[in-house]
Amino acid sequence: MEPRIDLMQNALGGKLAKRLFAVHTLLQETGLPTATQNLVMLRASQINGCGHCIDMHAKEAAAEGETATRLNLVAGWRHSTVFTEEEQAALAMTEEATRLADASEGVSDETWARAQKYYDENQLIGLVTLIAMINATNRMAVTLNQLGGSYEAGLAATVISS
Repeated sequence: MEPRIDLMQNALGGKLAKRLFAVHTLLQETGLPTATQNLVMLRASQINGCGHCIDMHAKEAAAEGETATRLNLVAGWRHSTVFTEEEQAALAMTEEATRLADASEGVSDETWARAQKYYDENQLIGLVTLIAMINATNRMAVTLNQLGGSYEAGLAATVISS
């Protein structure tokens, strides 16, 4: 399987990718912890089967100090001891918001209340936006056959800033 289009080699694709990255940069202002953001992006990408994004977010998280144990357990976060209650709330929200077609009610009131226990309004806005953006990015990457395996940490920031 070959990539269908290289976004960064296409003038319009490059502009769109830079805009998506700009939203990600703005999310840093929400106060949502970077480690939580990394876990959310990795989990949504796992659910969506996006090899490119799984590769990218696992490597970026590791480069930022995330442990191999936690990265390896993201898919089984409910049955592990390495995530804080705050992170578990964010991961629950990620799963329900990513699997909208599978859940008749979308994000449950219980999951929302759990997240509200740990995150303020700005952080919740950041979490919801992050989940929406990574789902959009996953869908783009899967549709364009962007493959995982060759990503190097820091590459996205370098490419986008050029």
